[in-house]
Amino acid sequence: MDSSQTSTNATPNPNPNNNYTNNSNSILSSTPVWPTIDGPLGLSEEDSLSYARRFYKFGYALLPWLWAVNCFYFWPVLRHSRSFPRLRPYVVGSAVGFTVFSALLSSWALTFAIGGEHLFGPIWDQLVMYNVADQLGLTG
Repeated sequence: MDSSQTSTNATPNPNPNNNYTNNSNSILSSTPVWPTIDGPLGLSEEDSLSYARRFYKFGYALLPWLWAVNCFYFWPVLRHSRSFPRLRPYVVGSAVGFTVFSALLSSWALTFAIGGEHLFGPIWDQLVMYNVADQLGLTG
């Protein structure tokens, strides 16, 4: 093989966290190198901070599914407690917010699904939406 034909693929690592070591006894060996689940194809730490902050704040604008996206996309940050300390408050806050939202939505849905007319009594006819056409006189 000629040396002119061989090319080394020595691209520098674009990750700003260059403190990762391969020492199996080191605490740093268990921390992720990348803040996102897509590894080196993902965002830098600065871009990740911007996205995590946006997802967290927009989750309060009645878009709690963004909290779930934030938890999924930044799973390495959520999983490893010592990694990416600037990102962690936003990702953990998203996890807490989505958990609370899911609990509230589930309890609301189960209250109506299980309780129904037995739980709410005569006001049930005003609460349900399946008889709107009857109430407005739109049916024949």
